[in-house]
Amino acid sequence: MQKPLKILVVRFSSIGDIVLTSPVVRCLKKQLGAEVHFITKSAYICILQNNPHIDKIHTFNFSLQEVIKDIKNEKFDWIIDLHHNFRSSQLKRIGVKSKSFHKLNSKKFIFTKFGINLLPKLHIVDRYLHTISHLGVKNDNLELDYFLSNKDEIDISEIDKSLENGYITFAIGGHHNTKILPSEKIISICKKIDRNIILIGGKEDWERGKLISNSVGKNIFNTCGNFTINQSAYLVKNSEYIITHDTGMMHIAAAYKIKIISVWGNTVPDFGMSPYLPNVENKTIQVENLSCRPCSKIGFQNCPKGHFKCMNLIDENLFIE
Repeated sequence: MQKPLKILVVRFSSIGDIVLTSPVVRCLKKQLGAEVHFITKSAYICILQNNPHIDKIHTFNFSLQEVIKDIKNEKFDWIIDLHHNFRSSQLKRIGVKSKSFHKLNSKKFIFTKFGINLLPKLHIVDRYLHTISHLGVKNDNLELDYFLSNKDEIDISEIDKSLENGYITFAIGGHHNTKILPSEKIISICKKIDRNIILIGGKEDWERGKLISNSVGKNIFNTCGNFTINQSAYLVKNSEYIITHDTGMMHIAAAYKIKIISVWGNTVPDFGMSPYLPNVENKTIQVENLSCRPCSKIGFQNCPKGHFKCMNLIDENLFIE
């Protein structure tokens, strides 16, 4: 009997990018029966630790030198590099066959610099899966995976009893300011929504969440910084729908097939990062025909033009359901 392939999947960060690799590990496991390992930064292990399609997770904090010896000792048959940068290239110098994800950086540069879109009309998940097509793996056309454990569950009533009657989640954060609605805009939007709202985000979003909830005044609950990523994912999974920027929580919501209202600032869905296999009720909100967007494939701390029209001109009435 032929020994199953032993494969290392590489994606160091961040939340959304790692979630988007879940069809790759699922297909490797289910279609090839492979022994699937995954390497990522220690901060993101919670995203992967409940995934039954991953046999072993390797993590590092600052440098791959922390784990490179262990990686060599595993004697992998293949390294599938879905990060494809200078750091990940170190793994491909240990004498193992490898295949790298094509990041299309030159086409993204042309799009952001000159407004010419030469990008293929392919979701990044399809491009990730193309990276392993040489192994005979095919897209199973199933949703993203995001697995939780019992310890990630939250008693909603402990936040507020009224939430037992239903709520929506609003993911107010993001790594880059140009991907985030201004607080004043979020406040105005929340005042228009006649539903319970749970604000979710990291510790860095607590003060903004407090400002927003205090300004809205009722039926809104700031949980930013109170819960882990997985606990926030549990809140999302059990919500009526989510309002979110182009962030990792959008992709976690896509895994649960709940309705997503996604808000796009300086980035655009054309980069291939829209919700995967979306719910038919999903809504994409963005300012159309704005010549300066996209201005970056990831985002900036401040609008390069100073006017931030891609978010300031968002029509708040589009959020009313």
